[in-house]
Amino acid sequence: MEGNQHAHAPGHPHSPDHHQGQRHTHVEDEHRHRSAGARLKRLRHGLAHAVAPHSHEAADKVDTAMESSREGMRTLWISLAVLGATTAVQALIVALSGSVALLGDTIHNATDALTAVPLGMAFLLGRRAANRRYTYGYGRAEDLAGILVVAAIAASAVLAAWVAFDRLLDPRDITHLWAVSAAGLTGFVGNEWVARYRIRTGRKIGSAALVADGLHARTDGFTSLAVLLGSGGAALGWRTADPVVGLVITAAILFVLKDAAREVYRRLMDSVDPVLVATAESALRSVDGVIGIGPVRMRWIGHALRAEADIVVPAHLTVVQAHELAVAAEHALIHTVPRLTAATIHTDHAASAGADPHTALAHHGERPGPTVALE
Repeated sequence: MEGNQHAHAPGHPHSPDHHQGQRHTHVEDEHRHRSAGARLKRLRHGLAHAVAPHSHEAADKVDTAMESSREGMRTLWISLAVLGATTAVQALIVALSGSVALLGDTIHNATDALTAVPLGMAFLLGRRAANRRYTYGYGRAEDLAGILVVAAIAASAVLAAWVAFDRLLDPRDITHLWAVSAAGLTGFVGNEWVARYRIRTGRKIGSAALVADGLHARTDGFTSLAVLLGSGGAALGWRTADPVVGLVITAAILFVLKDAAREVYRRLMDSVDPVLVATAESALRSVDGVIGIGPVRMRWIGHALRAEADIVVPAHLTVVQAHELAVAAEHALIHTVPRLTAATIHTDHAASAGADPHTALAHHGERPGPTVALE
């Protein structure tokens, strides 16, 4: 008995205080397990977003924009290095051979390489945060850079045409034809690689200016192949073959000028692919609780999309419930529409016997479009 009493004396591991401590320890363990489970859930959520990324917070959206800008900058610098090396090789052979066709192609390649400078500045400027003057940020700097790209293409067309016409009026023999041919082939390979790289990145990050610059490089590649025709004609004794090919190159530059100008013009005019609007409307219709949709607008801010949309919700909902539906609608849009970083959702209630709540706005002009009820 004594041993038993001693076994249960205060301070012994089997004392009542110890049992309370054990219960407390079990509670702490359970709390730790729940915390670990919550952390695991957050980790799974994060991994799911890594596979299908989207943004919920402003900081996440800024990080996405920064990553897009970094990818654009990386593409610009790598393509600048490739085109710079190609241009240097061609310039050396122009000095040796006197080929006008190759000179025009070299000028075009140099211009294409230098367009990386305004685009790079635009990507850097686009990283700046929005402020009270530039409330949407500085993403539209890419559109200004696109104007400079179009101007550079136009200038290269004028210079190539002037040199070709001068050589037609004053024909000269071409030397080192094999080197001219090799330079033309080098120009094609370098430009086609850069074109694929720029277009792929531009479409990935949603940069119209970078896509336009990639199209520019692709045309440069084909005009480089045209240099081979000029050297072939010169080898056969046709002295005017070289300047004629130079004029053909000028015409090709004008075609790419048209395409690039159209891309930049559409971006400046807030044009978007109608398929994106249809995709957004479909996403809004899929949200539980949304009984109708109104106008949907989108615009590019640099290489990110922003949207505005009207949705119709049941009239009996509270403000909190209507707001939850608006958040769900924005969430659906961000998940569904590529490159969309934010959406402003306006909630309307279903029509009732009461007065139209928009009557006060009637004298300011018509509403943008009718609300479409879901069947």
